[in-house]
Amino acid sequence: MNRLGSETSPYLLQHADNPVDWWPWGEEAMREARRRDVPLLISVGYSACHWCHVMAHESFEDAETARLMNEHFVNIKVDREERPDVDAVYMGATQAMTRQGGWPMTVFATPDGHPFYCGTYFPRPQFRRLLTEVHNVWTGDRDSVLKQGAKVVEALNANTTLPSGPLPGEETLRQALGNLRESFDAARGGFGGAPKFPPSMVLEFLLRSGEREMSGKTLEAMARGGIYDQLGGGFARYSVDDAWVVPHFEKMLYDNALLLRVYTHWWKAGGGELARRVALETAGWLLRELRTPEGGFASALDADSEGVEGKYYVWTPGELREALGDDDGRWAGGLFEVTPEGTFEHGTSVLQLLRDPEDPARYADVRARLLAARERRVRPGRDDKVVASWNGLAIAALAETGAVFERPDLVAAATEAAELLAGLHVTGGRLLRTSRDGRAGANAGVLDDYGNLAEGLISLYGVTGEARWLRLAGALLDTVLDRFSDGAGGFYDTADDAERLFQRPQDPTDNATPSGQYAAAGALLSYGALTGSTRHREAAQAALGTVSVLAPGHARFAGWGLAVARAALSGPVEVAVVGPADDPRTAALHRQALLADTPGLVVALGRGDTADRGTGDPLVPREPVFPALLEGRGLVGEAPAAYVCRGFTCRMPVTTTDALRAELSSG
Repeated sequence: MNRLGSETSPYLLQHADNPVDWWPWGEEAMREARRRDVPLLISVGYSACHWCHVMAHESFEDAETARLMNEHFVNIKVDREERPDVDAVYMGATQAMTRQGGWPMTVFATPDGHPFYCGTYFPRPQFRRLLTEVHNVWTGDRDSVLKQGAKVVEALNANTTLPSGPLPGEETLRQALGNLRESFDAARGGFGGAPKFPPSMVLEFLLRSGEREMSGKTLEAMARGGIYDQLGGGFARYSVDDAWVVPHFEKMLYDNALLLRVYTHWWKAGGGELARRVALETAGWLLRELRTPEGGFASALDADSEGVEGKYYVWTPGELREALGDDDGRWAGGLFEVTPEGTFEHGTSVLQLLRDPEDPARYADVRARLLAARERRVRPGRDDKVVASWNGLAIAALAETGAVFERPDLVAAATEAAELLAGLHVTGGRLLRTSRDGRAGANAGVLDDYGNLAEGLISLYGVTGEARWLRLAGALLDTVLDRFSDGAGGFYDTADDAERLFQRPQDPTDNATPSGQYAAAGALLSYGALTGSTRHREAAQAALGTVSVLAPGHARFAGWGLAVARAALSGPVEVAVVGPADDPRTAALHRQALLADTPGLVVALGRGDTADRGTGDPLVPREPVFPALLEGRGLVGEAPAAYVCRGFTCRMPVTTTDALRAELSSG
């Protein structure tokens, strides 16, 4: 009996009609394996994963393969996006056994969950043979299987903690820049060879460090290549080649939220019109394609449509002519690099925009007509679950982009997402990871949920001045300090009262998103800068100790940690803007502060009357000021004012945008 029909995960529901007797992850499945005395077969993937679909079609929808699975195993299907903790411990085992990893991930484990054989995608003939071989070993040589499982668990638990060092200093960050240059592709941008993933967190570090060559080359190459959707905006997951031409077509919320923020920061650092266009197009794509009816943001769009990878996105010269007519079709083919030979499969091409069009009006018209024609195609599927961590990334990006480009609709979208998370995912400072259709999931939030959502809420506070968002961020960060600490300055990825797996996951290195440890460090640093909390600042500094170990030789895996370390060494700069909410001078100072290209900048917005807040009765305690950065910061005469500070030590207040710009640029 397949037990996935009542699940909320779109990925699990994709498998609800398989002939496989799937179980969701849980103790009930393990009890069944113990009762039947058979191993677990744990299959881990996610809804937008192309090769997950391939293995599903080849094996999980095949009656004979399903018969072997059902007869010899208790089969568990896991959505890695709902259970990143389960994914992490078994990915560690898979990489330890095979020296590689990926999805779908296929794990054979004892009824207690101890892995003894792991792999990724298996073609159907090979998978059938493997099912039979594992069954034969389980029934004929059980002791060796149990010993193998115990050995794997012992080895993984013996190597769980990355050594930590001191807070990174300037020399460590220089070493990181040198290490990044060693793998930088000066001709095509990015780092290393194919496949190439958007190095979002590394780019944040480079921009914060004032490094323009590696960051600018990479950002422009991605924006002009096929990894960027030249019609609809938004980025695909990665490029299969080293020149950003052919993407793996799935489009993830986390990539686009991170890149939206990076391109906005690039514009602030002088990235020009290309940075602005890509930021606003990506923001538009997020709102148009991923926004849910409840106001959150869905997880992903599939790589496939009609069962074919990339079919929705690619074009032939003939299809361009059919959509645009002969003249515009030929012009578009030249502009977008669409050739008879094609850059993808079967003579199709992925659109690129390697140069700016000489006729912007014609380009805008052609682009709009092609987008309308594409809308008539069968769309890729959408995974519409709302993940707290990735929505936190989106909240930060949309709030900042909306403020920088004066787009209140983007700030409103960020606020609406924050409202959903606050109302549905958060209870008493504890966080649930997912929701779908307005219904919260059952899985507890992990460290990156807390860190990324706190980061998003702090950014939203800086843009709106609504203290409720900063208070909620503080509650989440208090949970991080109380429930996730490893006692040595770092953090586990799961809380101390989370489900016990064979290993408590802890990985400080970045992957597709900032690691939970570095996400928490960034939010802790910003919160401490706004509130003056020594506890939060010191926790942030301690959590960055692993950066000192990674930076000299493995900087690509510590991009967000390096970015946070850069902010810590820069102060970070704190700006208190005070003035009546309806005074345009207050708004002008506030926007000027948000436009600053300053690492880790935090902004507090107050009314300007905080020095006099209280009852006037010396026996009645004065109302505390929140955040404390606003304490004692008042108007200058009757004019709104801005205070530029580091460590709560402030320069003289300024009352004009020119003066504030000069203060912020003076270092």
